[in-house]
Amino acid sequence: MRRVGFLLLVIVFASVRPAGAMTIVAFGDSTTAPRSGASEVYADILRNELPDYGIAADVINAGVSGNTTNHAIARMSADVREQDPDLVIIQFGINDSMVDAWSGATTSRVSLSTYRDNLISMVRTLQADGAEIILMTANAMAWTDTLREYYGGPPYNEASPYDTDDPIGLNVTLVDYVQATREIAAQEQTGLVDVYQMYLDYEAVPGQSLADLLLDGMHPNDRGHRLVGDALLSAIVPVPEPAAPGLLLSGLVLAALLKMAASSRVSY
Repeated sequence: MRRVGFLLLVIVFASVRPAGAMTIVAFGDSTTAPRSGASEVYADILRNELPDYGIAADVINAGVSGNTTNHAIARMSADVREQDPDLVIIQFGINDSMVDAWSGATTSRVSLSTYRDNLISMVRTLQADGAEIILMTANAMAWTDTLREYYGGPPYNEASPYDTDDPIGLNVTLVDYVQATREIAAQEQTGLVDVYQMYLDYEAVPGQSLADLLLDGMHPNDRGHRLVGDALLSAIVPVPEPAAPGLLLSGLVLAALLKMAASSRVSY
């Protein structure tokens, strides 16, 4: 986590309420965007529940269905930077990694190297603007009849890399993009919520499966978004410190408050 450890400023901010809410932008694809069949996506969970923890937040959902990181680069200025966010949650990867076997494609929509370059560019640009970043890995996917028809290997699509006999075979190209996201989070010192691993950990429990978390094999349902929302709340919400019970600011909240103070949003 970046820019933490400012004890004196924590003491100041612990006794002063911000003049306005912190701005959080959820920046992603259709797994971020509102979707029919999901009553609350993770951005809604943050918007509805952060106030319960005393955190005033304006949460903007900037998810767009079908987007890759190429699309994200093109719209980041209008959809993210113009909002002057204190915290940006970034989740891409499924659309970048997919091989459209149904159309005869044999390579991912966006190469892994381009995905890495795009993600690093977004992170560095937003960090230079003063925003804190949480990167999220894409969620794991599961086969459905429709997904087998579009993406599965023989007998569906001869050149497909996706093995329909493997229960998580639809993720074979995604895993490299997931790992790249982890590596970039470490390299660029951002927060990380490893949604992919969370989904696999859920499935590993006897009696549970990836299908429990997905609407259609690809997009999270209410339970899937709840899992992500809870992980984000844990990353953002202050954690009690026994040695200093009055100083309950997490690194992300603290850094956001520091940015707000620098732009005269907090008076003290």
